Amino acid sequence: MTTRGIVRIFVFSVTALALAAGILIAAVLWFPRPEDTTDPAIFARDGASVDYCDLPTLTGDSVSADDIPKAYTPGCGWSVLPMPILAACTEPINGGAQDLRGLWQAHTGAVGHIERIEQCGNRVVITSGTIIHDMRADGTLRNGANDINPNGCFRIWASAQYLDGALVLHPLGQSFFTVTRRLEGDDELVWEYPSIGTTRMRRICTLPD
Repeated sequence: MTTRGIVRIFVFSVTALALAAGILIAAVLWFPRPEDTTDPAIFARDGASVDYCDLPTLTGDSVSADDIPKAYTPGCGWSVLPMPILAACTEPINGGAQDLRGLWQAHTGAVGHIERIEQCGNRVVITSGTIIHDMRADGTLRNGANDINPNGCFRIWASAQYLDGALVLHPLGQSFFTVTRRLEGDDELVWEYPSIGTTRMRRICTLPD
C-alpha cells in the first residue's frame, strides 16, 4: 500500500471516530432527562438550617439507600439549598470507601466553592452550585450521575466508583478524564477536576451567610 493510501485510511479513521464521538456527546447532552423521582419534601425547608457536623449514625437497622427515591436537579438549578436527601438512611457506607460526608468550603483552588456530600450504602449525593448529583458508586453509567451542568443547563452523565477509598467520577464512563474527591486527615477534602486543578476544602458546620 502506498503512503498516500495509508494517509487516506488514517484520515478517514480519525474523521469517523470524531464523528461518532460527536454524535455520542450530542445524544448525551440533549437526550431527554430521566423521570424526576425526587421527593418534593427536600424543597419544603431550607437546607441552610441544618448542622452538617451532626452527621447521621449509619447503624444499618432501618432505612437503606434503596428506600429513598433518587433525586435530581429541579429545572436548571435550585435557588434554595434543598434539605439532605439521605438524612433518614442508616445503611453503612460501602466497605473501603472514605467517609466524605459533610459540608465543605474551598480555601484553595476554586476558593469559595461549597458542596455537601451525603453517603449511604454505595449511594452518593453531591449538592452544590444549584445542582444535585445523586449516584451509585458501582462503576456503571446506568446508575451514575445523570443530571445537568449548571453552566448552560446541558446534560451530564458520569459513572462513579470508589478507588483506594476515594470517590472517582468518569464523565461518559471513560477513563482518561476523571474527577476525584478524597480525604486528607479528617477535615480536609481534596477535589481534583482537570479543568480547574486541585481544590482543597475544609469542613464547615453551617452554610455561610
